[in-house]
Amino acid sequence: MQFPLMRNNISREDLDAVIAHLQQDDPMLTHSHNVRAFENEWSNWLGVKYSVFVNSGASANLLTMAILKIRHPEGGEVIVPPLTWVSDISSVLQNGFMPVFVDIDRRSLAMDARQVLAKLTDRTRAVFLTHVQGFDGLDDELIAELKRRNVPLIEDVCESHGATHNGRRLGSIGWISNFSYYYAHHMSTIEGGMVCTDDPEVYQQIRMLRSHGMVRESNDPELRSRYVSDYPELNPDFIFAFPAYNMRNTELGGILGRSQLKRLDAAVARRNENLHRFMRQLDSSKYRTDFKFEGCSNYAFNIVLKDADDGLVQRLMTRMREAGIEFRRGSAGGGNQIRQPYLKGIVPEGHHKLFPEVEHIHFYGFYIGNFPDLRGDEIDKLCEIINAVQ
Repeated sequence: MQFPLMRNNISREDLDAVIAHLQQDDPMLTHSHNVRAFENEWSNWLGVKYSVFVNSGASANLLTMAILKIRHPEGGEVIVPPLTWVSDISSVLQNGFMPVFVDIDRRSLAMDARQVLAKLTDRTRAVFLTHVQGFDGLDDELIAELKRRNVPLIEDVCESHGATHNGRRLGSIGWISNFSYYYAHHMSTIEGGMVCTDDPEVYQQIRMLRSHGMVRESNDPELRSRYVSDYPELNPDFIFAFPAYNMRNTELGGILGRSQLKRLDAAVARRNENLHRFMRQLDSSKYRTDFKFEGCSNYAFNIVLKDADDGLVQRLMTRMREAGIEFRRGSAGGGNQIRQPYLKGIVPEGHHKLFPEVEHIHFYGFYIGNFPDLRGDEIDKLCEIINAVQ
């Protein structure tokens, strides 16, 4: 593949750090010092009080919805985007909530803020907003109104590490935020994710939920003592507060995360430079170029036809395949999630037709790879190939 989605996301420096650890006489491999250090360093970088390292971004989604379920065992509605990764919506379903979909804003690819506000009811338990492809999906009016109504904002920042809203890093604004460190993302622990919050109760519950619901995983002595006192007949090392999961990561993941975090800001800057070079050259008569660039931390180059054109989209795909350009049709998560079979019987038949903006992305939108070592001449060549399609 001449133009892959990602290239060289695990550096020699990262591998050397892992090898140095493995060369110790008795290296710790399971969750230990490096995991805790990565969590602290990530919290400092992001600007939150607490972070919990898990084995994937999807696990971060699931644990976040499990936290919401603790607070709302009766269920309710969670407002979600139709343009996102499947785990955002499946985690809502798996915890007994009903997803309520909102169409996207064409400039940010995130949920349209006005439509989110229109869907709020007394059954709304949270707004689960995805920052798509590195764009800032937030809106000041939305943030203020959710705060006024006491509706939690949950941020999915899995594709948008380092993006900002009004100077604050995305993921530091909502009640809880989720990150992914999958190979193709801004930084990688191969597989991995993070749950972030300023809420101390959420922090303790996430620590326990990550590891079978065990109370000993809490680092709050008062909380642990309370459980021991309430359950004197149980072994203090094996008190399970919740029917939970095993979503721990490893020391190797922690080492990779700590190594990669050191160059994340530089990687974000380079990605954004690449984005602007790409968009300056992209033919704006055929493709959209008016995205929301403020606060962006670009994940991938978006190619979205300005007009619905079935012939052009087929010719574009054919040409990209011929040129060795790896692409994803439908952008994040394969396009309109409402069309997926896992939602049959949950949403009404034909429900996807009510979301014209994401429907356009589903059929006429793509992303292609952007990464720090993508060269300027490669970007120029990509634009030349794409612009030449008639």
